[in-house]
Amino acid sequence: MALCGDVGASSLPSELVVHIFSFLPAPDRLRASAACSHWRDCLFYPALWPELRLSLQASLAERPRLEFLMRKCGCFVRELRVEFAAENYLSGAAEPSGASPPACSAQDTGDGDSQPSGRWLEVLRTYLELVLCVLSSVRGNRNLQKLSLFGDISILQQNGTITSTYLNKVDPGGKKMQQIQQLFDEILANSRQLKWLSCGFMLEIVTPTSLASLSNPVANTIEHLSLLDNHTSANATLVTAIELERFVNLRSLALDFCDFTAEMTRVLANNNHVPLHRLSLLVHNTSLKSKTLDKMPEDEDWRALTRNSANLRVYMMAFDVKSDDMLRILKPSIPLERIHFDSYITCVSGAVVDLISRQYDTFLTHFILMNDVNDMSGFPDLSDNRNEDPLVLLAWRCMRLSLLAIHGYTVWAHNLIAIARLRGPDLKVLEVTEESIDFDQSELADQDVDPVHNLIEQVSIGLARPWRAVMDIELLSVFTEPARHFYREMQNFSEGI
Repeated sequence: MALCGDVGASSLPSELVVHIFSFLPAPDRLRASAACSHWRDCLFYPALWPELRLSLQASLAERPRLEFLMRKCGCFVRELRVEFAAENYLSGAAEPSGASPPACSAQDTGDGDSQPSGRWLEVLRTYLELVLCVLSSVRGNRNLQKLSLFGDISILQQNGTITSTYLNKVDPGGKKMQQIQQLFDEILANSRQLKWLSCGFMLEIVTPTSLASLSNPVANTIEHLSLLDNHTSANATLVTAIELERFVNLRSLALDFCDFTAEMTRVLANNNHVPLHRLSLLVHNTSLKSKTLDKMPEDEDWRALTRNSANLRVYMMAFDVKSDDMLRILKPSIPLERIHFDSYITCVSGAVVDLISRQYDTFLTHFILMNDVNDMSGFPDLSDNRNEDPLVLLAWRCMRLSLLAIHGYTVWAHNLIAIARLRGPDLKVLEVTEESIDFDQSELADQDVDPVHNLIEQVSIGLARPWRAVMDIELLSVFTEPARHFYREMQNFSEGI
């Protein structure tokens, strides 16, 4: 083939081939590298792979490809973002966190506990192998600037199927877990340019002593820190207020709400720290069951923090949290910009929605209300026994509202029309599942008007664009497993500063 002859493509200098490759998207780059061995050698020049984003299923088929890619790129990649088991674990759909595990996923031990089946144990075993592969490949990378790890393995944790007893079946004596923890600590100890550190739901990879591996100069340069793991013990936190004092240039922080204390707000409000711009907080029922809210920031703590960080914005996700707890958590001085309620057990009350619309009308841009509670009596109606619908009041009061997504709560058609008219084209995303919409008797009684067609028409007029209800919950842009959604939204929220 003339293209790969002595005067063809193979004779081009490596620098020129690399420069040409730099204009190609990754798939085209891979295809072009098949032209000849010289081009294939140029494919993995460090300049072409400054950033690596991987989405891995917990499958043995992933390992050879992962080992090849990490062997080629692990030692020099500057930004590494990995999601483990980002799709379904097995051929069937993964169960949402908090839901009952599928029949094939557990075996009764006879003592009242459930035990993971062989299939789930194999998923865990493969997951640990993939994590080991990734961490061992970047352990000596001193140029790593951004490390972001997320493990959807939390689905199993939240089903209550992972305990030390069952982990011992996958990892006898905890040898692999110890090796993983040591590799993670080694990566932190070897880092020289790390600015972004994010580890979410990675099954105890991060320990309460992990951050001690960071040298003071590196801790001083980190701008984003995110540590989340609902598998930690009740009396353990992944970062303390004392440890946070070293992160003087922190601009973005993401933590479990139960770990975010009043003492932390005082540290962050200190003049020695640069102003905090983004704060993402996960309020999870698992944490609330084992930890206390007694140390959470009070309103005066939030006021002190916002005085030092005038541009601070907060993103909060509440998963299966009781309304009484939310009323305690939502302090008036929180600069809340985004809030997401997701539930499989409990529902949000109209009082909580009303409180949000009154307290955060200045900042609120995103409001997501998801409910998958199996209740044969129908979806909860937030407007029950109220003169005004809380969702309409939310649209009226929150002038910056740009995203509203609802599933599993009754939304009356006339209220949906009112919301569209109040916010108009500024409401960039209005997503309501079809099964959540209801019509009052007067609308159904009018024989001259098709209520569904009228709803579509009136909402479209209000938004000044075509609109339709979402036919299936899985078509919602915000529909995903809650922990995964929080992780991805937090990433986008923090990267926007």
